[in-house]
Amino acid sequence: MFTGIVEEMGTVAHIVGDQDQANQLTVNCHTVLEGTRTGDSIAVNGTCLTVTALTNHSFTVGLSPETLRRTNLGLLKVGDPVNLERALAFGGRMGGHYVQGHVDGIGEIVAIVPEGDSKRVTIRPSARLLPYIVEKGYIAVDGVSLTVAEMGRDTFTVALVAYTQSAVIMGHQQVGALVNIEVDIIAKYVERLVEAYRREAH
Repeated sequence: MFTGIVEEMGTVAHIVGDQDQANQLTVNCHTVLEGTRTGDSIAVNGTCLTVTALTNHSFTVGLSPETLRRTNLGLLKVGDPVNLERALAFGGRMGGHYVQGHVDGIGEIVAIVPEGDSKRVTIRPSARLLPYIVEKGYIAVDGVSLTVAEMGRDTFTVALVAYTQSAVIMGHQQVGALVNIEVDIIAKYVERLVEAYRREAH
């Protein structure tokens, strides 16, 4: 479990394999290495991954074919920045919202509009995710806990304050970039409960 509060931006150092097989990804970083051991979970662009190897300045994770199908991690290149967060420690502060690190799909940034020192970023997710996204609800974009500021017909918009722009990769992305999306798990639970109720009612 994660909070969606990015601890640092790391840099892709090494990639092994291709999109047709389980890859290995090595990320250079500093903060998230503190207290981390092999077998621990780190969210990379919002994707929960298991640490398989560590050095004093990097960690390595495996990428399964399913992970590559569901996320934007297969598009990464050496030198790309990535959002990083360690799993929530028991008793730790909850600054964002409950993020599982289970990416539901990919969205495309379709507009970036400056608004004072903030930016309004509009994203078009896959159509199947739209029913789970509501205005003023939670959304995780590349692992960042954000509030949906506005809903469009097939898009949603989030606002990035100046600090967030400097602390996460979205602050540096351009229109056309593909981002990982995880919808609020509460919406998925509600859907399952309603489906079960409907089945019983019939």
